Order: sequence, then C-alpha cells, then structure tokens
Amino acid sequence: MKKVTFLFAFVMAMSLSVVAQKTSWQIDPAHSKIGFTVTHLVISEVEGSFKKVDAKMVSTKPDFTDSQIEFSADVNSIDTENEDRDKHLKSADFFDAANHDKIKFVSKTFKKVSGNEYKLTGDLTIKGVTKPVTLDVVYGGTAKDPYGNTKAGFKVNGKISRKEYGLTWNTLTEAGGAVVGDEVELVGKIQLQQIKLASN
Repeated sequence: MKKVTFLFAFVMAMSLSVVAQKTSWQIDPAHSKIGFTVTHLVISEVEGSFKKVDAKMVSTKPDFTDSQIEFSADVNSIDTENEDRDKHLKSADFFDAANHDKIKFVSKTFKKVSGNEYKLTGDLTIKGVTKPVTLDVVYGGTAKDPYGNTKAGFKVNGKISRKEYGLTWNTLTEAGGAVVGDEVELVGKIQLQQIKLASN
C-alpha cells in the first residue's frame, strides 16, 4: 500500500511540475515599437517612440492570464523625428532624463476580456511618479520564425495624463489653447520571443 501511495504521489508531483512550468518571454526589439501620441496646437498630433526598450513576461498558462510583465524604456532614446523637440522632452520641463532616465511598468493583473482581448493593469513610473494604469491589449497569436523561435505578438493601447506624472510644461496659442495636450496615448506593437525556464 505504501508503494502504491508513493507511486501515486510521485506521478502527481511530476504532473504538477509539468503544468507549473514557467515560460519566459523577452522582447524582440527588431519587430517591436513602443510609442506615444499627443495633441499639438489643438489641431494635430505629434508621434514619438523610444528606440531602446526592454520587456519581459513570465507565465505558466497558455492564455497568459497569470503573466507577470515588466517593461522599461530609456528616456534618452526618445525620438519624435525632431532633434530640438527631443532635447526639450529630455529636459527638466518634461522627462528630466538626467535624473529619471527610465520609464517603468510592472504588471498586477492580465485578464482576458473576450477572445484575444485583454486588460492589463499595473504601476507605471515616469519621472519618479508611480500611478496605476489600465491598458487594452490585443493578442495577435503565436508562431515560429524561420529559425525555430516561438514568437507572440501583442498590440497595447492606453491613455494617461502627463501632468499627473509631473510633465507639466506648457504654453498657450494665440487662441488660448494649449500647445501640448495633457492626454497622451500610449501605443505598443510588441513581439516577444519565448525562452523556456526550469520549473519550480
């Protein structure tokens, strides 16, 4: 009886080990873009992106609903296709890159809403200020590249108030409107590459 009990316990332990195996995902920077859009002069929008980013995701479930996600962007890599504007954005008027060179996000939950749509919640830190945010995520699917690497694609969207993070600089147009809008739309087109980790 003891042998049977031991065998059963061993089989269960091995089964749980397989089920609980963690899978790690790391950003593929060559096929990813993290950017933002903000209103300019009330009448149009300016787009920008960060050239140096890092993102990691660890999960045990095939649908990613237990994922732990971390993201960071190098503020000094900001690019709005205008050198003078980029310098201004790095200054103390905005991101203050000299003292706060990283934008960071750490997830709390990643919940499926329906089909391939998710809600990602977590803490976003900009310029030393941390606030909770909720982002909309669309899972594009998983596929293998020509080299046998497993890739997963996601589109991420969300909106924040830049002033809540201390990015308060502004001036007014002749008509009295703000030169730079307060609401910033976050846009991410992200491809992650799978790296298998040993189970606990």
